[in-house]
Amino acid sequence: YDLQTRIENRHNHLTKPLLAVAFLASFGSSMLYGYNLAVVNSPAQYIKDFYNETLVESYDWTPDEELLTLLYSFTVSIFAIGGMTGALLVGTLVRSSMLVFIGGALMGFSRRCRMPVMVIVGRFITGVHSGISLSVVPMYLGEIAPKNLRGFLGLVPSIHICLGVFIAQVLGLSELLGKEKYWPLLLSLMVFPTIIQLILLPWFPESPRYLLIEKGNIHATIAALKWYRPKGNIQAEVDEMQEEQRSLSSIQTLSVWGLLRDRCCFTIERLGRRPLMIGGFLFMALCCTGITVSVLFQAQLSFMRYISVGCVVGIIAGFCIGPAGVPFLITAELFKQSHRPAAYTVAGCLNWMSNFTIGFVFPFLEDATGPYCYLIFCAICLGVAVYTIFVIPETKNKTFMEISQLFAAKNNILEEELTSNGHLKMALMNGYGTVRLNEK
Repeated sequence: YDLQTRIENRHNHLTKPLLAVAFLASFGSSMLYGYNLAVVNSPAQYIKDFYNETLVESYDWTPDEELLTLLYSFTVSIFAIGGMTGALLVGTLVRSSMLVFIGGALMGFSRRCRMPVMVIVGRFITGVHSGISLSVVPMYLGEIAPKNLRGFLGLVPSIHICLGVFIAQVLGLSELLGKEKYWPLLLSLMVFPTIIQLILLPWFPESPRYLLIEKGNIHATIAALKWYRPKGNIQAEVDEMQEEQRSLSSIQTLSVWGLLRDRCCFTIERLGRRPLMIGGFLFMALCCTGITVSVLFQAQLSFMRYISVGCVVGIIAGFCIGPAGVPFLITAELFKQSHRPAAYTVAGCLNWMSNFTIGFVFPFLEDATGPYCYLIFCAICLGVAVYTIFVIPETKNKTFMEISQLFAAKNNILEEELTSNGHLKMALMNGYGTVRLNEK
């Protein structure tokens, strides 16, 4: 009976509107992020040749191969600089969509205008869009999802990230758009998913949690919940949101600097979705090792090339299992409404700093170490998996308030004192679930 009840509740909560907004929001944002990460790989040599030709035409100067590699690495990594900038900005999905059209137009017409700077600026602008989207979309989905489906909806962006990477790899094949004359079109194709999102997304309601806690509009909150869950009982969710609203009544929305100065914010390292994170990172480590071995023996054993291709696909699959989406889900689960925007800004900046480092350093790392460079990533994946095994607990099917209280207790912050009549005293909770008892 309990199992049947859980299945019925899950079916009632997983409505078509909820699925539609999750896939649409991710389709025009997370998928573009994955696409832009991988789209510059296939036309790498064509982009270098374009830079070389324009430098010869404009300055009558032929750059060496090392400088061309540096320019290409900067073109790849400038996307992460834009992402970090976007993570620091406050924006909405609809408004930020205009950046995609600007960036796509710059990259699409760069070869016709004979201006390499248009490719670099276009990559930066699309990075700004991805920086905004990667903060807004997971936070939005985490707020509209019921607690028993938060994990599923939290993985929808990661699925679209991997889908974007896969589409970029397929379209970059020489049989499709991986030709010299098509690489500007390949870089600018991202505008088409954005058009669909821009047409449909404004018709979806705002996050109910945002409407109640930030705007204080109970009527709009109820209307949004009924739209997302027409068959479910929304009273329990409204009560939970109001409980969080009361706990935040004396707390102002925290800035990024305020978040970093708060001693409680670093409990983030103790939260996670264990099976997805552990399985994803272990599988990625295995595939990184497989790439190194297959490339080393490719000359002696012809079938090794198929193993290397399978390992590349395996890395994408392992990334999709958990590492692509769970960290964003963690941020939504750990922090309450007053601290969540600042937390996403910090997490986004760290993510984009890592992207910039990899994008800029990897071409030189590959030249220096060859196939052994993948062993470095193997060690990193194993380290994160071990850390997750020993440090990160499971928080599935818990409300935001329950998660906050869980981490306050794990860090010995929670204190319970009884009054003379045996009832708990009223408590004020900060943004992380820490309890300060009121003295009467």
